Parts: sequence; structure tokens; C-alpha cells
Amino acid sequence: MENTLISLPPPFLPPSLSSYGLVAVHQLLRYTLDKSGLEEVKIIASDSLWQPITRSLLLDAELHRAVDIIGAHYPGTNTVMEALETRKTLWSTEDYSTFNDDVGGGCWARILNQNYVNGFMTATISWNLVASYYDNLPFSRDGLMTAEEPWSGNYVVESPIWITAHHTQFTQPGWTYLQTVGHLAQGGSYVALTDGKGNLTIVIETMTHDHSVCIRPPLPAFNVTSQTAMFQLEGSFASISEVQVWRSHFGFKSKKPSFFERLTPLKLVDGFFSLHLMEDEVYTLTTLKVGQKGSYPSPPASSPFPKVYKDDFNVRHPSFSEAPYFADQTGVFEYFMNLSDPGPHLYTLRQVITERPVTWVADADQTISVIGDYQWQNLTVTCDVFMETATTGGVFLAARVDRGGLAVRSTRGVFFWLFADGTYRVTNDLAGQTVLAEGESGTRAYRWYTLTLTVQGQYASGQLNGYQLWSNAVVLTPKNGWVAIGTRSFESNQFDNIAIVAKG
Repeated sequence: MENTLISLPPPFLPPSLSSYGLVAVHQLLRYTLDKSGLEEVKIIASDSLWQPITRSLLLDAELHRAVDIIGAHYPGTNTVMEALETRKTLWSTEDYSTFNDDVGGGCWARILNQNYVNGFMTATISWNLVASYYDNLPFSRDGLMTAEEPWSGNYVVESPIWITAHHTQFTQPGWTYLQTVGHLAQGGSYVALTDGKGNLTIVIETMTHDHSVCIRPPLPAFNVTSQTAMFQLEGSFASISEVQVWRSHFGFKSKKPSFFERLTPLKLVDGFFSLHLMEDEVYTLTTLKVGQKGSYPSPPASSPFPKVYKDDFNVRHPSFSEAPYFADQTGVFEYFMNLSDPGPHLYTLRQVITERPVTWVADADQTISVIGDYQWQNLTVTCDVFMETATTGGVFLAARVDRGGLAVRSTRGVFFWLFADGTYRVTNDLAGQTVLAEGESGTRAYRWYTLTLTVQGQYASGQLNGYQLWSNAVVLTPKNGWVAIGTRSFESNQFDNIAIVAKG
């Protein structure tokens, strides 16, 4: 369990919990971990903002002993004096979340250096590592690389991957930053790290303001110009006679970027070297000779989600819990072995969260998981459904679902609801405020039903077990969107045999 970390962010605690209660929770967690033989498991607090945790650490000795690392989200490369006074390790525990074009790569290059130069943060964690979710969901391509089409296998290695290599290929856990880090005379920054065994790695960045803007927080104005930087190694490093050189040049002006290129080693004289730095560059100078850019085969071509798709969820031993291509927006939909029905519905997809999460995100009261192509307009989708909650239970099958993520509460589309009280409803939104049709269905819990939803142009219709239940509901907006399944509330319901035929 060495180096395992537990993060306990206050926003996920009940709002009524006082600051004293927060202190008690961290102390109790530390005590429980130690008593369970998990002394090496470290606690990060509060994984949000610098305050109020830093002030609490300074005021409470027991809390100070319990917490190992102070984590902040999107610190803008800066910390606060009280955080430094705690003498705790400081981390940027959520950062970046920026579109991964070359400006996003510039953001990553700048904050990887300046989070330490300005804020003494020794770790920067990217949210997220790989953008592997539907393109039209919030935070599209906000990962170090993009792999959002598992059906085609297409992926894109973006510039932030190569910027990451400038650091990770030439340092390891246990290396430490030297105190001699800082800003360059004409803008940019440099950091130096060592393994304590004579090896040295220096990373330099000269990212200009407009080419290194992150999604948050706002970036104050600053200037960077081309320059010649001079370095003098002293002490145990003065005897270094040569360093390996790796460079990334974003090429915003020339439109000819080059990333993570190995250059001719640089000779040092009495520990001295100079380096001509252009704007928007990253250099790594290191005593290590382990660097390698590597290569990868050309990825499969990008392609849209298949217009004809079926899944019966008949997976006896799934390697992971979520069915392919479903993207849960609220709730959790998992493979399930339905031992109460050893017939055609032995293996299903089940929504398993039965309590609304306590979270700062404005979640909907319903659960929803989307699948397919956001550009779909006209289609027929069929799915078997099973309600496990009597009277108040409910499920839906939907098309033209237009949003998710943080905006899921305001999601619109065509929602065909089936309820355990014997009724149905068709709404134009997930919240169920705009009703297009409703009536009696005779449905109950603990029985399997087959729902069919057809949307063509401005009209939608629905079938229950192959019989027309409603038709010609007028749908003016949205014009396109995903297919989705979901539940009326946070309740356990099952889905099986989904089949989609999209016409465009």
C-alpha cells in the first residue's frame, strides 16, 4: 500500500458538517487507517481550495498530524502564505481541463513548471488524462490525448502528451526540486530536479500568454520574448560536462511545430552553458540518456457511430462493469446477472445507485446513460425494461438527447417514460416538465416490457410490447442527439436487448 493516497474533499460532506466536524473526520480517518495496518496510506486535504483547510491545519495540531498533503484545484500556479506555513507537501490535485490543441499544450507546459516556481507545488494532476467520452459532452477533448471512438479505434496523440514526456521521462518518484528555480529574464521559467545521486534534469519553458491560456483561472498579462539564457552549475553539479537536449517548438508563427525532438548533446565548460530560446518552446536538459520519443502505428480512421447497433448484454464474465459505448451522466449502469430470471433476461444492464449522491454538481433527480451519435435525427430504438420499484418506479427510453455532464438537469430530447403505477408519459425534457403525451399503460413492477421509440422529422411515436401506445407527438426541438436509457429516480431497474436503427 506504499504511496497510496486518500483524498477527502469537503464538498462531498454534508453541508451541515461544521469545520470542527471536518477536523474530526480527518482525525478519525487517520486513526482508522493506522489501526488497520495502513500507516503508509496518506491523506490529502481538502482537495478543493487552499482555504479553509490551511488555516485549520495551523490551528489544530491533531489535524496537522493527520494530513500529509494539501491539495488545491486550479490554483493558477499560486499558493497562499498559510499553506507554506504548514510546511506540508503542496499539490495541484486537479488542473488543466483545457482543450488539447497546441494552446492547451502550452497551458500544460507553463503550469507544469510554474506550479512549482510560483506555488511550490510538487505534483500537478491533469483532469483528465485521456478524453474518452462523446465529443459533444462538456469538456470535449479536455485530456492529454483523445480516444473518443472505441467503435473505430481512432485516437489522436496531442501535444500535451509530448510536453508531459519532457518531465516524466527524465525524473522519477523520489526526485526532488532544487531551490534554484525561477523565471527567465525575458519571460518563461525553469525548474531543476535531482535524484540525489548526481543526476540532474532541467526543464525550461518560454510559453507566451496567448499560447498558454488554461480554461481556468484567468491568466494575468505577461510578456515573453526570444532570449539567450545562461546557466552556471555549481557544487556537485559543476563537474557535469555534457547534457542531453530535448526540445518542443510549438511553431505558432511558422505553422511547423515539432515536439519532443532529440537535439545534439550540449557541452558544458566549468559547469557553464548558454541556450538560445525562442518563444513558445520547451527544453529538457538532462544527464540521463534514457529518453525516447518512440513511435506508434497510424490509428484507424475516424468513423461515426454505426447506424445499426444491438447489444443483448450477454456477457458472463465482463472484464469491466459498464457496457460498451454507454456513457453514464447520472447514476451507474452495470452488467448484471439476473438470477431470478434464468430465461432470456439472465444477463442485463442494471442501474445500481439507489441514493442521490451528495455532490456539488447540479445533478438531475433522474439517472441517464447516453449512447450513439449526437448527430442522429431520425431513428427507431427498442429496449426491454424491468422496473424493480413498485408503484413509484419508472424507466425511460429516449432519443435526440442533447446534453449531459454538468448540464444534464436541463437535458432535452424525446423521453418515453413507463411507470410502475400503470401509466406512461412522453416528455420533451429529462425533468418531465414539457409533456407531449400521457395515458394508461397497465404496466407494473417486476415484469419485462418492450419499449419502441420512433422519431421521424417532427413526429414521434411509441410502442409497448409491439402495440402502438401513442403516436404523432410533435417534436420541434431538439433536432438531433443521442439515444439514452434511464430511471425515474435513483432506483434499481434493468435494461436488455437494446437495438438502434438510425436513418440520419
